[in-house]
Amino acid sequence: MGKEIERKFLLKSNDWKPLTSSSHRIQQGYLNSDPLRTVRIRIIDDKGVLTIKGKNEGISRLEFEYDIPIADAQALIKLCEKPLIDKVRNLVKVDSHTWEIDEFAGANEGLVLAEVEIESEDSHVDLPSWIGEEVSHDTRYYNPNLLRIR
Repeated sequence: MGKEIERKFLLKSNDWKPLTSSSHRIQQGYLNSDPLRTVRIRIIDDKGVLTIKGKNEGISRLEFEYDIPIADAQALIKLCEKPLIDKVRNLVKVDSHTWEIDEFAGANEGLVLAEVEIESEDSHVDLPSWIGEEVSHDTRYYNPNLLRIR
């Protein structure tokens, strides 16, 4: 059984950009964005991914993720709630953690969020100087809610 534990932050500078090791365009939609369970389709570059997540319990939740054929992802994303989320995910390694920094486009243009997955809710993470306010518990920044807030 999969479990995701992550912290989410706004950024206070672009000093992370030179540290980027790779970037990937993500188009993402929700077949179900109910807070009790979400079903997400992603097209990451040319790869399809189906993700099912349970309800947030603090900064933890169940997560099940499966690669699917790109043709299936392209067909399923047409069934998703609108608007779709369009972003570029940048990977930045700092110490033992890989930060995922999402630069949003479309309806969420201008929003930049950094996420870091951790082993347990009480794991310590040294925050880089470019990390700003923590928004892990602010539901406005949950991806399914980005369909509604911008």
